[in-house]
Amino acid sequence: MESTQTTQGKALSYAEESYLCVAIRIKTHRGRIKIMKRFAIVIALVTTWSAGAQTKKWTLQECVEYAMSNNISLKQSVLDQELARLDKADAVGAYLPNLNGSMSNSWNTGLTQNVTTGVLENQTSRNSSYSVTASISVFQGLRNLRGLQRAKLNSLAAQYGLEKMQDDIALFVANAFLQVLTNKANVAVLEAQNQVTVGQIERTQELVNAGVLPEGDLLEIQAADATEKQNIVAAQNGVTLSLINLAQLLQIRDYANFDIVDQGYDILGTEILDKTPQELVTAAQEYRKEVLIAETNVTLAQKDLQIARSAYLPSIGAFLNYNTRESDRFSGITTLIDSDNPVVSTPDPIGFVDGSGAAVYGFAPNIIGYQEVAAKPFQEQLYLNDGISYGVQMNIPIFNGNSTRNNVKRSKLNLMRRELLLEQSKMDLESTVYQAFVDAKGALKSYDAAVKAMNSQQLAYQYAQQRYDVGLINAFDFSQSKTRYDNAVIDVNRAKYDYIFKLKVLELYFGVPVSELKF
Repeated sequence: MESTQTTQGKALSYAEESYLCVAIRIKTHRGRIKIMKRFAIVIALVTTWSAGAQTKKWTLQECVEYAMSNNISLKQSVLDQELARLDKADAVGAYLPNLNGSMSNSWNTGLTQNVTTGVLENQTSRNSSYSVTASISVFQGLRNLRGLQRAKLNSLAAQYGLEKMQDDIALFVANAFLQVLTNKANVAVLEAQNQVTVGQIERTQELVNAGVLPEGDLLEIQAADATEKQNIVAAQNGVTLSLINLAQLLQIRDYANFDIVDQGYDILGTEILDKTPQELVTAAQEYRKEVLIAETNVTLAQKDLQIARSAYLPSIGAFLNYNTRESDRFSGITTLIDSDNPVVSTPDPIGFVDGSGAAVYGFAPNIIGYQEVAAKPFQEQLYLNDGISYGVQMNIPIFNGNSTRNNVKRSKLNLMRRELLLEQSKMDLESTVYQAFVDAKGALKSYDAAVKAMNSQQLAYQYAQQRYDVGLINAFDFSQSKTRYDNAVIDVNRAKYDYIFKLKVLELYFGVPVSELKF
């Protein structure tokens, strides 16, 4: 009898302790439930998901292709490429002749030169002039040739920059996409496990009603259910935020109706790990745009040095100019002849006869006055007053304040800096590839370890569930086992998609095009 009472006392003490512990946990979980409700309100306000809306679900390939056409950074790279093409067009245009026209019209008052007679007169006149000049650069110290070569290299560098940006954006999109997949998988795990908890609540309620389990176990399971629901809300919020991040990469503003295909993504392309790190480095140096851009920049610096040295050489140019002029002033002064007596003898002799010495007189026009001649018609003046000039000009640099020499020195220093950047780029790429290879290997080990841990936790959880069903462990120990199993499944999801992403990074370094990445 005493043994029975002692046992009942211990059971009562155990029940009191259980109730006390559970009461403390319930109080804590009530605070968490309030936070959970606030999370739910935030999600409702931010996402405004419509239950009946037909949402297009994007695949990873669709996201990458859409980003290639709409991402702002890529659009800026395209503009840089267009600017490089314009620079190339300018370099080609340097070989072509220049053709320029000019015209002027002016009014003069006072003592000015008559543009027709060249005499200074007090007058008010209007004068106009017109000219067309064609010039061509015959020799510019090879600057035109080297400038064209540089423009072609600059266009190539812009193309490399665009391709590098495309690779970077593809990785950003893939990483953001896989993050959404990870968060969605975590939500699915938490929801599925919460369904198990809900079922466990019903079973525990039956066992409590039958007197098999104390009511504290039921409270413990209910508290675990509240915690799981809070975790579900937080995980759903994570899905929403990761979807918004992906949508912003794609320049999509309709966040509420944006979603992705969250199935069918497996671990593919593992054969890339069969390559040696040196093979990956060699391929990356050939295909990766970082090294190609650095090499092109070295060649550009070499061309800049050649262009700077061209300033030491003379330049030759040729020109052809056509000009004409017109004025509203009279074009000259004409004499008036007496029509009745047009000729008169000269007052002075023009010579003497040999022998006799007789004077000889000549005849001259009988001028009775002078008359200003009115301006000729506009087109006739242009025809009469036109002229052509042409020639060749040579400029020989002798001294220009050491500016040419200093420009050459600057170009040499810039070339040395570009060569150092090229070496640094190769070293950085080698280090990055080795790091990516080690990361991928490590991600594989982490994934394998996570799978093993999940399998172990699954067995432990199943064993704990069996023991809980027969009353060998309490609800708290069972809840802890279930939590460890849930975390193990989440770790597997995280390790899986992290491993997939690191494999894609290695494939890009090995020269696999973005469009051929395997998922």
